[in-house]
Amino acid sequence: MSESVRIDAWVWAVRLCKTRSQAAEACKAGHIKLNGAAVKPSQQVVIGDRVRVWVDHREKRVEVTQLIRKRVGAALARECYIDHSPAPPPKEILASMPKRERGAGRPTKKERRETDRLLGRRSR
Repeated sequence: MSESVRIDAWVWAVRLCKTRSQAAEACKAGHIKLNGAAVKPSQQVVIGDRVRVWVDHREKRVEVTQLIRKRVGAALARECYIDHSPAPPPKEILASMPKRERGAGRPTKKERRETDRLLGRRSR
């Protein structure tokens, strides 16, 4: 293998994004960070780099251990990085979140305040 790979190709190859074009778009939108900085899709990744990916409303934090250019199976892909992602929130917290019925329209001001209070957001 070579000593560096494009970040969009690597993120796609290790299955953090479904397609390479989605990986490139995520880079352009700032959803992929390399060592804490937003990068272009052509940025090179080397072993030891830290990559943060925000895809499907979840954050993945990984450390590069192997460089690959071609997409591989899930088992082999997991060997190419060390996962440092935060644990997902417990199901109890997700169940206690307020939910609106689909098509119920925008929340009222009172409902927004209640949501902000539950999420610990400060009021203005």
